[in-house]
Amino acid sequence: MTHIHPLLDPKKQERAQEYEIKKRRISFLNLILGFTLTLIFILLISQSLLEYLPKFPAFRFLLFLWTLALFSLPFDLILSFRSGYKLEHEFGFSNQNKTQFFKDEFKGFLINLVINPLIALILFLAFRISPDLWWLWAACAMIFVSVIFATLYPVVIMPLFNKYTPIEDEELTTKLGAILQKGGLKIKGFYLQDMSRQTKKENAFLGGLGKTRRVVLSDNIINNMSLDELETVIAHEVGHYKHQHMWKNILLGAIYQLITFFLSHQIMLRINPDYLKSFDNMLIAYPVFLLCFGVIHMLVIGPLSNAVSRYFENQADRYALDMTQDPEAFKHAMSGLANRNLSNAYPTPFIKFMYYSHPPVGERLKMGDTWSSLHEDQEAQS
Repeated sequence: MTHIHPLLDPKKQERAQEYEIKKRRISFLNLILGFTLTLIFILLISQSLLEYLPKFPAFRFLLFLWTLALFSLPFDLILSFRSGYKLEHEFGFSNQNKTQFFKDEFKGFLINLVINPLIALILFLAFRISPDLWWLWAACAMIFVSVIFATLYPVVIMPLFNKYTPIEDEELTTKLGAILQKGGLKIKGFYLQDMSRQTKKENAFLGGLGKTRRVVLSDNIINNMSLDELETVIAHEVGHYKHQHMWKNILLGAIYQLITFFLSHQIMLRINPDYLKSFDNMLIAYPVFLLCFGVIHMLVIGPLSNAVSRYFENQADRYALDMTQDPEAFKHAMSGLANRNLSNAYPTPFIKFMYYSHPPVGERLKMGDTWSSLHEDQEAQS
């Protein structure tokens, strides 16, 4: 590392690069293992499994999907334990013991046992209703699914993992409320997330839609950031609202799904032209579809989605700087997060292209410096 921003800690950046390398290795191993397990299920299990399942379609459908999920569960838990527990403890982040960790993992697994069949049901209905154009109707349906999920997630799913209590700090809520009011954003309230129950990392976000929209601040970020820094964080979230990024992401998500579904359909037709001819054929084809979906998303949709997301995040950063007129607070907020969360501020171009949904912190700090220089020049000229 030849040059880093003066607000970044060089030793922590070296540690951040080590942390990222280990995370990517586990992620790659998880990818290979997931591909292999799905292939084993397709070749050795799926066909014979149907002989033992009840004939009633609803039970047949659910038990097939649940068997697929249970088949990979032990391997998923091993890798999740390596990445979410051992690695996080190695780098001093995790506050969980093993019991707490596995409790959260099983909660997530049980939630997926409900949500995944509901999403799969949409695909199967599209398969049955319009075999030739199912990919189009399924992508359109995903718009409604995304809106429902975005609305319910903060009030139904999130409280299963953390406690969310109204923030009682009047000075904090008044100052942050002024930022929201200036941006024309109405929310249900400010909520404190007990993130320290799980990790030392920090987070803040604007979640929900309509009456469920709320600002959530983790206890860690409130404890570690000044009020001015928190203002820039919330101004960034308001920037997403002003640029309508949530609605754009929902629409783009549907387009991504459309591309992925269409390409998966074309691949499936070449593997098994009769995959839509019967219910059992659809069930057998489903894990093949998941495999196609995963590969297309990894190689095509993921990098494209990340590039768009980085552009949106840049827009939100600019909005935060313009609204607060406080580049120093913005830069201290970004550098503080990088130092404490061990975020690699200068990833390689390939890693950034493949994995980064946010601009690296080094670029965000450079944006803050550029904003400062530009406005200093404008003030000098005036």
